[in-house]
Amino acid sequence: MVFWEVCVGLVALAVVASADDPYRFFEWNVTYGDIYPLGVPQQGILINGQFPGPDIYSVTNDNLIINVHNSLSEPFLLSWNGVQQRKNSFEDGVYGTTCPIPPGKNFTYILQMKDQIGSFYYFPSLAFHKAAGGFGGIRILSRPQIPVPFPPPADDFTVLIGDWYKTNHTKLRAILDRGHKLPLPDGILVNGRGPNGTTFTVDQGKTYRFRISNVGLQNSLNFRIQGHTMKLVEVEGTHTVQTTYSSLDVHVGQSYSVLVTMGQPAQDFYIVVSSRFTTKVLTTTAILHYSNSQSKPSGPLPGGPTTEIDWSLNQARSIRTNLTASGPRPNPQGSYHYGLINITKTIRLRSSAGQVNGRQRYAVNSVSFTPADTPLKLADYYKIDGVFRVGSIPEQPTGGKIYLDTSVMGADYRNFIEIVFENKESIVQSWHLDGYAFWVVGMDGGKWTPASRDQYNLRDAVSRSTTQVYPKSWTAIYVSLDNVGMWNLRTEFWARQYLGQQFYLRVYTNSTSLRDEYLIPANALLCGRAEGRSTRPV
Repeated sequence: MVFWEVCVGLVALAVVASADDPYRFFEWNVTYGDIYPLGVPQQGILINGQFPGPDIYSVTNDNLIINVHNSLSEPFLLSWNGVQQRKNSFEDGVYGTTCPIPPGKNFTYILQMKDQIGSFYYFPSLAFHKAAGGFGGIRILSRPQIPVPFPPPADDFTVLIGDWYKTNHTKLRAILDRGHKLPLPDGILVNGRGPNGTTFTVDQGKTYRFRISNVGLQNSLNFRIQGHTMKLVEVEGTHTVQTTYSSLDVHVGQSYSVLVTMGQPAQDFYIVVSSRFTTKVLTTTAILHYSNSQSKPSGPLPGGPTTEIDWSLNQARSIRTNLTASGPRPNPQGSYHYGLINITKTIRLRSSAGQVNGRQRYAVNSVSFTPADTPLKLADYYKIDGVFRVGSIPEQPTGGKIYLDTSVMGADYRNFIEIVFENKESIVQSWHLDGYAFWVVGMDGGKWTPASRDQYNLRDAVSRSTTQVYPKSWTAIYVSLDNVGMWNLRTEFWARQYLGQQFYLRVYTNSTSLRDEYLIPANALLCGRAEGRSTRPV
């Protein structure tokens, strides 16, 4: 069918939409293309011929109709990092929830930016495609009637940073499929370009917003601007206490918004991004160009932290919620007193690495995830037996050897839970939970015990969807389980995710009310054992 005819039918019946909320339409064609980000030719994944892909501009509660044509030679999916898909995990775009788009076919995502503001990004979730591109920025602006706790900036820039390989993603994937580890990345990109390949043009004396997302594959990165400081104002949908930093650690999968005032003499300056906690420090630069400048950037690059963990830990603890600012709604962010709610369950999650049948694998609580032949959400919806088992991953570490399973953990709708991420390894971990924002109430070195709760921040912890866990350390989060669905909880270290360090959290209610969860989309792709079943009438 013609795209617009399909959209008319979808819009008329989409239960995710409110009649009062506007629609934004996108038509994307996903193709291979030649790219040269580090000076050598590679096969990249382009969206409408762009690498990175186009930005998504939206406003709170907007309905996005995104028709994705897969012109690749293999199945493809896009996921939406930090977009909560309220009551609608069918649209989440990971293999546990959504059937891949076959080559030569299309699928129309119907997303609502329900009760969200902030800075996020999208990315390809299958087959290690993320190492080839296909990612782009998402910004959700506040509605005009909702006050924002800072003046409108002169402009608003998307800054996608990430480590990068010169090797094609197909070869990287083959290394992982053979059960081996990947080598270290070759460099760092800023908006898909290598050293000095990206320029941000500004006017002297004005203030600009930079939305910084680490879309890379494994490394934490430090971001800084020569001769300028950055005022942090938002983290993954939460307005923060406006603290000023000279540099900012952005762990893989995370997003930050900063305001930068152009108060220096008219010249160009370096923007520097460098790897953290690595033996060999990778560094790249972009250019901050004053519009009235006649000179190129000069002088030594501003130094940044390298392996210092305490520096990063202290910075992380300084990032707090602005309790008096409005979020997506007019009520202050501090009106929800998460620290006064009783915990219904504590889940402890420990990562590990090891061999299974002579191949490298990664695990959570000793279980290394293997995909089923049918998306788990579809199997759950159609009550297809034998695809997965709730409880196939324990809620506490076992200390046992790694084994393979399609790991699904059960949780009850409207429970309020504590999750403790335990990291006994010597690398920084970065964890993401789809469908939710959570409060990062504590992090510290050593072993977590119940006494560790004495140091929790129960007043103004930042609410976000991706958090770091430092080496030999722990991080604790609180989560209000107010979003029914099948939600991916994963490492953002992408080779580890590909080789099993993830699972699905099934947030369940026996209610069939549309107030709790929407019906399967009428246009849902069906695959595996769900193929041939009906969705619902169009």
